[in-house]
Amino acid sequence: MSAPSPINPALLPQLAWFAHIAHHRSFTKAAVEMGVSRPALSQSLKTLEKQLGVRLLHRTTRDMSLTEEGQRLFDALRPSLSTIETAVRDLRASHDAPSGLLRINTARLTAKTLIEPHLPEFFARYPELRIELVMDDGLSSIVADGCDAGIRLGERLAEGMIAVPVTPMLEMVVVASPAYLARHGTPTTPAELAAHECLGYRQTGSGGVYAWEFSTPGQPGHDFEVEPRGRYVTNDDEGMLRAALQGLGVMQHIDLSLQPMLADGRLVRLMPAWSAPFPGFYLYVPSREQMPPRVRALMEFLIEKREGVAKALGRTVQAPATGS
Repeated sequence: MSAPSPINPALLPQLAWFAHIAHHRSFTKAAVEMGVSRPALSQSLKTLEKQLGVRLLHRTTRDMSLTEEGQRLFDALRPSLSTIETAVRDLRASHDAPSGLLRINTARLTAKTLIEPHLPEFFARYPELRIELVMDDGLSSIVADGCDAGIRLGERLAEGMIAVPVTPMLEMVVVASPAYLARHGTPTTPAELAAHECLGYRQTGSGGVYAWEFSTPGQPGHDFEVEPRGRYVTNDDEGMLRAALQGLGVMQHIDLSLQPMLADGRLVRLMPAWSAPFPGFYLYVPSREQMPPRVRALMEFLIEKREGVAKALGRTVQAPATGS
């Protein structure tokens, strides 16, 4: 038995118009409700009857009634159109209050520092919203992954994305524990790191060990890298941080993630003059057109919170949006 032929999409508007005519039993009332002319509605019905090969209405100059075929078609269309109208109504209502599932593509660092601490407040403010964090330390596409938004460093944003900063400018900082420095001394230049245990981080995307970044003091644009040398390498930045706190070596990481340990003295910052600011984290979306309320709510919330992040780091917020 062969499958039924799919309905011609061109018939769908005519079927909807027929349902309105059948409901009102009047061309005039249906035309007023739909904002079209009576002749246009009459012509649409004639075209539908011709396409279907059946007569749907009995019409005289004064009265109108459904034929048997017309009644069967109307009875079948009524629940389907009601379901569609409900769905459209719900979509419009969602613009009044953010609701539904919000999928965010983000690295573990940004989830830990920018999202997770504020989840109780966010959920209390938007009780109809649900969040799914898609942890991704690589550079996957939020469109391909079905995510509403992503959070990435400004220098790693895909071309064409609409983005707003959710942190101030950041720095890659070199740190060590007081216990390590007491045993091994304090390096004052990147060249002196060759005599120290440098904790290595193997990057998930490239597979290579991250090279430490430095900028020569007093020489803007004179940037260079140093390969970390040490006995410990991990692909987990939390594991690298734990090793530093245990006094196993020196590490370099984004200051945003280290701020609490620097503030309470568990870690000591080294060689601050050799660090240069770079664009921080941005929330990005494919387009600003018809931005869902759930995405706009997240954007406004993180913009609100970035002032607190900047204050904790002693910085001002960077330039606003990027992208087209």
